[in-house]
Amino acid sequence: MSAAPPAHTLSVAPMMDWTDRHCRAFHRLLSRHTMLYTEMVTTGALLHGNVARHLDYSAEEHPVALQLGGSDPAALASAARLGAEWGYDEINLNVGCPSDRVQNGSFGACLMATPHVVADAVAAMRAAVDVPVTVKHRIGIDDLDSYEHLHHFLTTVSAAGCDTFIVHARKAILKGLSPKQNREIPPLRYEVVQRVKQDFPHLTVVLNGGVKTLDDTRAHLTWADGVMIGREAYQHPYLLASVDREVFGQDTPSPTRREVIEAYLPYVERMLAQDVYLSHLTRHILGLFAGQSGARHWKRTLSERSHLPGAGVEVILDAMAGIPDGALDARPGETKLQEPAAV
Repeated sequence: MSAAPPAHTLSVAPMMDWTDRHCRAFHRLLSRHTMLYTEMVTTGALLHGNVARHLDYSAEEHPVALQLGGSDPAALASAARLGAEWGYDEINLNVGCPSDRVQNGSFGACLMATPHVVADAVAAMRAAVDVPVTVKHRIGIDDLDSYEHLHHFLTTVSAAGCDTFIVHARKAILKGLSPKQNREIPPLRYEVVQRVKQDFPHLTVVLNGGVKTLDDTRAHLTWADGVMIGREAYQHPYLLASVDREVFGQDTPSPTRREVIEAYLPYVERMLAQDVYLSHLTRHILGLFAGQSGARHWKRTLSERSHLPGAGVEVILDAMAGIPDGALDARPGETKLQEPAAV
């Protein structure tokens, strides 16, 4: 049996309101090896809220990591311990989110201004769990955007026991830009992340930010230890169907869209039996046929009917019935039927 590929070679970014357990269950049907991340869960929500609601997931999701938001070492250690007890493969600390709400809680990207606080948090989490503790961060914030500051951050935090850093290759501007603008306006600076890998060859350095194709992924993997893809994997999820073959070097056939849907239906039925609304399950699959003939029928059927009382798997089956067989059964790289341009 061949060894499992390195977990961080390719991963899907933690994205608030998107990468919930249903999204991850769907993504796992597209790729067996891609690392999946939860939405950010704050220590307060976890330690004072419904633990099961935040941490429940399906066993099929592995490898799956829990991303935490917080800054208090004791609270983060307790939350990390819960994550490890729940069976997560990794605990990740968010040092990249620029939203006002996160800043008001003194965590996220603003922590880049205080590397010693991040180091204390990492040390506490490392002492609490046996699974890896990783950090996702920006290359800088506001005026603290020099390479010297980033170097100091990495030196300080790695000395506390973190050896894997997921680096969003943009700085964050904490005042005046929304989270969406912070993903678009600050320029991507891949050369900074390349320098990090050169200066810290002993660390696992994963590139995040602006990667949209597997060609780009492979190019970055010539120097980075891994690549994390964000919104492209959500909005065009069939991208992930090629990953196991093209990135991880597996020789198993890539799944067709029909095979993915048919594999998702038992999960949908199981969740419906637990009183999950169908719309919570179908919203993550709206982009499955992006660019394919029948895509508009697929999205319209799911969007208009999934929220109706009593809606079940028949909605997904009716949506699939409007898709040509060529789009349902083509594998990645095969000729596909394009969605006609809107008139």
